[in-house]
Amino acid sequence: MTRLVLKFGGTSMGSPERIAHSAAIAAAEIANGHQVAVVVSAMAGETDRYLGHASALGGGLGEIETDTALAAGEQAAAALMALALKQLGLKARSVLAWQLPIEVEGPPGAARITGIDGEVLESLLAGGVIPVIAGFQGVDAQGRLVTLGRGGTDLSAAAIAAVLGADCDIYTDVDGVFTTDPRIEPKATRLERISHDEMLELAAMGAKVLQTRSVEYAKAKGVAMRVKSSFAPPGHSAGTEVVNESALAERRVVSGIAYARAQARIAIPGIEGSTSGPGAVFAALAAAGVHVDMIVQGRARSGGSNLEFSVEGRDLRAALAALAGYEGLGSAVGLAKVSVVGTGLRGRADVARTLYGVLEREAIEVRMLATSEIKISALVNEDALERAVRALHAAYRLDEA
Repeated sequence: MTRLVLKFGGTSMGSPERIAHSAAIAAAEIANGHQVAVVVSAMAGETDRYLGHASALGGGLGEIETDTALAAGEQAAAALMALALKQLGLKARSVLAWQLPIEVEGPPGAARITGIDGEVLESLLAGGVIPVIAGFQGVDAQGRLVTLGRGGTDLSAAAIAAVLGADCDIYTDVDGVFTTDPRIEPKATRLERISHDEMLELAAMGAKVLQTRSVEYAKAKGVAMRVKSSFAPPGHSAGTEVVNESALAERRVVSGIAYARAQARIAIPGIEGSTSGPGAVFAALAAAGVHVDMIVQGRARSGGSNLEFSVEGRDLRAALAALAGYEGLGSAVGLAKVSVVGTGLRGRADVARTLYGVLEREAIEVRMLATSEIKISALVNEDALERAVRALHAAYRLDEA
């Protein structure tokens, strides 16, 4: 009997009606001969609601009591899903993080899973009971609930699938992974299969379908993942399978176009020295909790290095405060990032040539460029972002994927 872990996100759990529909999806998988465990997120909006309450009372992200409050959303969702499954005549039981336990370490709001005891789950499955696990959370060495960060239920599902030797189906509000956001480019097409590495790059570059750490975990543990829609009738979502690159029958040059809005650019001219050079810059930013994305470094004519990098717009104030002692510090806002992703980019100079050519024809200025083995990202003015996405999608013929 094939085992499946079914993860239902916030939109799939957004109302009693949505929960009942998601329960019907699980029931259809059981009717098809699968042994099923379910992992749930909080109902849509609940995590933000609890965070708002915590903030009003002096708590914020990274505070242990805030984590305890945030974890309540998934715990309530697990109980409601168990009720919905029972209403369909199935045996089900909600299971909370401390009851397995799901062991974690690390700070509140950003913990990582270190181990899961599968004995409780195995016992429930052996008895024909569907375990409904509260995602997004674990228990630290002090026995306190600690959350895994935004999108952490994806990680919970991947980890539980690894423990059970199961495949992992992630149910969301879109029918799989698309070549780009269909809201921007209606010609975007659904990918039947995508590699872990491509999915990681798309997720890191702004695609919101899967959380990056869940994809990393699935790749490391050999967990087969699929992204499906919970808004389709039970059993009718085609979805996208996330697989090892070796399993792809054909390697596409470009698989998708991702984007991220609200980016900022910081420039520091002529920096040098062990105490004020690039290493010191990024150490200061790390201490301030600022995530740096694209980085460009070049030699300055006057000596030292010219350093440019991008951060999320919401982090700009903290970044500038952390670097206040640097002369010539400058910044720009109103930017966005557009990224071309595909395993076929390796060693293909023509991909970059096409990107530059397309953006030049569209009169879109490239403010910064960064590459990895399977990705090229360009920083552009935000008002040109959607035009850039559509033009690049057409240039790489992704409407034919």
